[in-house]
Amino acid sequence: MAGVSPAPAKRRSVRRDSESSHDSTPLKFIPTMQPKLVENPPAGSGWLHEIKYDGYRIQLHLNGPTITTFTRNGHDWTAKFQPIAKAARGIPAKQAIIDGEICVQDEKGVTDFSALPAAIKSRPQDLVFFAFDLLHLDGVDLRPAPLEERRAKLRYLIGQVIGSRIVMSDEYDGDGVTFFALVNSLDLEGMVSKRKGSRYWSGTSEAWYKTKCWTTATMQVIGIERGADNVPYALLANERGYQGTAFVGLPGSMRSTFWRYVEAKTAAKSPVLGLKRDAIWLQPGMTARVRYLKGSDKLRHAVVQQVDVET
Repeated sequence: MAGVSPAPAKRRSVRRDSESSHDSTPLKFIPTMQPKLVENPPAGSGWLHEIKYDGYRIQLHLNGPTITTFTRNGHDWTAKFQPIAKAARGIPAKQAIIDGEICVQDEKGVTDFSALPAAIKSRPQDLVFFAFDLLHLDGVDLRPAPLEERRAKLRYLIGQVIGSRIVMSDEYDGDGVTFFALVNSLDLEGMVSKRKGSRYWSGTSEAWYKTKCWTTATMQVIGIERGADNVPYALLANERGYQGTAFVGLPGSMRSTFWRYVEAKTAAKSPVLGLKRDAIWLQPGMTARVRYLKGSDKLRHAVVQQVDVET
């Protein structure tokens, strides 16, 4: 993988993670660049590919002595990410804007979104910032620069940071189809492909593509509930217990079968002990084939694709 060999780390003055003023004009939050979701990864040699990390998109700002972490919507979450801000003191720059993702990893080193809220609250020392783009460096706006140049500069900066709280997101320089097969085999959430030579544009861009990894499973439909927008969601369980909800996205004839069962087979209480929700509970007898996102032990972006009713 392409990179720049880091120079020996130098001792630098300590930064303060505060709101104090300094002589430099503070850098402003830049709306993030977002990948376009596609079904299949791009083929050919014109792309760099990265693992799609499962965490919170964060923009890290260095403004002289002040270090700030912004969410993808521009909210200041520095107080939540103090260990990351502390680690950023080692970045050898007076001013910088770094785009990346804050995550927590499981015992296998895979990012785990479901564990992230608890880690932020009680284990912030376990958080990791995966840096993948450099938008500004010491007075220079790098957004017009080619992707490879931005990442080479970023790799050098991150290489100076001691410890494992801030790391570089590695890229795969090769065929996207091959890389996707690897990502899928590892049960990761997906990948992001970035066009070589591209600049950084705020908003959704076809210079970045996001390809997700999906899986399917058959589960018991134990109830129905409606979201705030009145959209119906099936409550699902298997031999391990309650698994989550899935949008009921069925074709016409199968949708009729689904709702006939709901009307005829209501139950007085949840079939899963201790599960309390404002739902219509159902008797056993209807299973659903569910498509959902890989990379988590909970259902995410799940859709009911097919139902079968016992006769």
